[in-house]
Amino acid sequence: MAAERGLPAAALPGLEAQRRQVEGEGPEQPGRERPLRAGEKWYLLENHWYKQWRAYVESGDQNSISFPGRINNAELFEDTESYRLKDRLVEHEEYVLVPEEVWNKLVTWYGLEHDQPAIERKVVDLSSMQKVEVYLVELYLCQHSDMDNPVTAQFSRMDVIETVLKEARRQFSVPAEAETRLWVKNSDGSCERLRNLQMTVLDACLSSGQVVVMETRSKDGTWPSSRPHIMKNSLEDEELYQGQPGVCGLTNLGNTCFMNSALQCLSNVPPLTEYFLNNRYLDELNFNNPLGMKGEIAEAYADLIKQQWSGHHRSIVPRMFKTKVGHFASQFLGYQQHDSQELLSFLLDGLHEDLNRVKKKEYIELKDAAGRPDEEVAEEAWRNHKRRNHSIIVDIFHGLFKSTLVCPECGKVSVTFDPFCYLSAPLPISKDRVMEVFFVSMDPSKKPEQHRLIVPKAGKVLDLCHSLSRHTEVPAERMMVADVFSHRFYKIYQMEESLSCILDRDDIFIYEVSVSTLEDPATADAVVLPVYLRERTQGRDYSNTYYGVVLFGHPLLVSVPRDQLSWDSLYQLLLHRLSRYVTQPDSEEEEDPSEEDEEDLYNKRPNGLSEGEDEEEEETTAEGSTSQEPSSEAEENPSDASVGEEGAGVEGRPSPSPSPAPQQPPQSPQTPSSSPSPPTANQAKRKCCQKRRKLLFTLQAVNSNGTSDRTAAQDEGSTVSFNSQPYIAMDWDSNMRKRYYNEAEAEGYIKHDCMDFTPRKNPVRLQECLELFTTVETLEEENPWYCPTCKKHQLATKKLDLWSLPEILIIHLKRFSYTKFSREKLDTLVEFPVQDLDFSEFVIKPQKDTDPTLYKYDLIAVSNHYGGLRDGHYTTFARNKDSGTWFYFDDSSVSAVSKVQIESKAAYVLFYQRQDKIRHPVLLAAPSAAGSRDQDGGGGGGACCEPHPREQASRDFMDVD
Repeated sequence: MAAERGLPAAALPGLEAQRRQVEGEGPEQPGRERPLRAGEKWYLLENHWYKQWRAYVESGDQNSISFPGRINNAELFEDTESYRLKDRLVEHEEYVLVPEEVWNKLVTWYGLEHDQPAIERKVVDLSSMQKVEVYLVELYLCQHSDMDNPVTAQFSRMDVIETVLKEARRQFSVPAEAETRLWVKNSDGSCERLRNLQMTVLDACLSSGQVVVMETRSKDGTWPSSRPHIMKNSLEDEELYQGQPGVCGLTNLGNTCFMNSALQCLSNVPPLTEYFLNNRYLDELNFNNPLGMKGEIAEAYADLIKQQWSGHHRSIVPRMFKTKVGHFASQFLGYQQHDSQELLSFLLDGLHEDLNRVKKKEYIELKDAAGRPDEEVAEEAWRNHKRRNHSIIVDIFHGLFKSTLVCPECGKVSVTFDPFCYLSAPLPISKDRVMEVFFVSMDPSKKPEQHRLIVPKAGKVLDLCHSLSRHTEVPAERMMVADVFSHRFYKIYQMEESLSCILDRDDIFIYEVSVSTLEDPATADAVVLPVYLRERTQGRDYSNTYYGVVLFGHPLLVSVPRDQLSWDSLYQLLLHRLSRYVTQPDSEEEEDPSEEDEEDLYNKRPNGLSEGEDEEEEETTAEGSTSQEPSSEAEENPSDASVGEEGAGVEGRPSPSPSPAPQQPPQSPQTPSSSPSPPTANQAKRKCCQKRRKLLFTLQAVNSNGTSDRTAAQDEGSTVSFNSQPYIAMDWDSNMRKRYYNEAEAEGYIKHDCMDFTPRKNPVRLQECLELFTTVETLEEENPWYCPTCKKHQLATKKLDLWSLPEILIIHLKRFSYTKFSREKLDTLVEFPVQDLDFSEFVIKPQKDTDPTLYKYDLIAVSNHYGGLRDGHYTTFARNKDSGTWFYFDDSSVSAVSKVQIESKAAYVLFYQRQDKIRHPVLLAAPSAAGSRDQDGGGGGGACCEPHPREQASRDFMDVD
């Protein structure tokens, strides 16, 4: 019967055997009733044909008229052209499902109607429930350049997005070398990238009716969707431009020169750039790494590299890349200045995790050497590292160093081998420090002197005074050091304080005083009073009794003998101290018309410091203030009114002679000069009885900021006493200050000869920095090592040695020094070779005589930093991998340079490539694009406007960005 129907009888097993294999009977023949498994293939079988087959096998007669014939699913299709499945088909009524193995047997036994496709479907996992997807996801595919003409394609929910991409490329005949990517268009009109090509249609949440857009990368390396605001003719002009690949500037977006410098260095690392240009990264994007960035950093960097090396750009705007960096590293958000090495570290780590070939990292317990040979321990450490970290970054940049820790107590030695991505090499730091200070003499006729001193970095304030003493011959113990800020003493230092507390930007004044600062102030013969200068101004919208104060000038430190602690004497002492730039009234108009007015001026001060109530004493007291009658001894021996130094504009000391200087005629404000020594109280009385002059200022006890008045404890006399450290304010009336205070003279100073001396910094060799890197050091208290033998943390000694080096070796010169109290940049010139840097003396791994080139490196890029800590500018020197020509990258400007221009004090991060890996191209004539270029793409005329790189190093880079 089978033979009569054209089917080979030998191909048909027995009817009962067919039934068991199709329907299933026992574990060996599960049949179509077996459970579904996600991802496997099942087939739709027309129910009418299936029922007839079942009747045939149940009849037991192979020659029965119920023989089903060829499989025919025609009733399941809408038409025989598209073979589109009818809508709303019902299982067991219109079709049944059979697994792949059953379908293949039925087709082998009975055949399939000619030209009919098999209705293959996959099992999908929906919320832990397996189900055969009868109806596929129908998507509309279109190109970004032609979104009005979509084509329809069906996909299983278990198909990966790469299948969708391949179908789109096939439908639109995209060349194999063209790079494409997919977007899905949402119902609100927005588009979302389909990044992970290995994600299923189900996981990507694609549903029937959605539009999937395929985008093709332009010739200039850009994606059309990333530049929607650029006009078509502008795009055409950009694509028509042809320059040297890689010779492309990066626009400064605002303080982003640090990012541009790091990117230009990495862009000129040949193996990394070729990895991206050849699209090898597409197969290694790791979208599921919890330590990564979902592949977005790698893709953003790839876009940048393709644009830079397309040869169609003079300069590009890295805005999208900066946005991605800020999204994943909040420290780089905004437009503040940052460090190129910090960005480089983040970028290398981000690229590594985004491209890590290890999809699931296993836990690996670290083991100590425990006396094993170094070769064995190092091989084990590198093998364990590669089990968790395997990427192009590891292949190119990672090396291995040996770390040896020794416990200072028990002598326990711990040896480990750790991977590194770059070397942070310290610079030899001088133990000395240069400080600039102002010295204020006790002689009121002398202006302050500016000195440049060399002091030990780890020294104390006393060391600073000793250094100044060698210039001035004033004993160090008769100096006081103060930080002056905003017309007041920000801090007065003690001799035992560390110099690290003083920053280079601080304004430091060193005052000569008459007493030793090393003795007990309570027993000293004199008291050192800090004195501020204030101007009293009547407040607006207040009563006439309200006064506001404004500090001006430089504060003073005045040495006052204890027997001269009266308001009268202090007033005369301060007049003497300020005599270089303050004069007294000398005309009839400036004499007080009455004693009553004088008393009101002096006794009824705004601060309420009346010196007494005795009218008889007031009549005989100088300047109208109250004082007790001095003893005859005081009359015969007038006191020497020693006055301390003053602020930035106030300096001088009285004559060293114990007797006061003779009286000098008053000086006009225009010709300030040395003033007479302060008179004693009796002299002041006699002078006052003849003629009284107006007070230039009044005195007031204040707080340390000079803003709030304090009440000084007084007895019935004029002696001034304080319960705590006194601060005195000299309150000036605005008119009096304007007439008798010489502002220009007060602010004047002179430079000592030492200011002409500039300490020369000798250059250091890069090898010296590497030697420092491998020097034994003691761990800091903040980072101790836990000794397994002592069972406690120890300040162990640590030594790092290089074991193996990568193909690309990054050396970070630690120019920025940070301590608890100071931050500084070291501008030492580091001499580094452009070619033949030999590491054989630093690598402790046993070397082979046959491969000496494994330890020789050539320079390929340098990140430069000009300026200081708070401001600066980053640029790049880099060797083009195709031409071998060196270029200078300064944001959007690029110019060719020679090798001799590369070495400078600005060198910050060095990139070296192993010699055996360097490709030496045949040098070609540089195209016109290799010259100086800017963002606007100027011609040859622009080159003459470019500063020479050496000139760049010397110009002021303050606020460059």
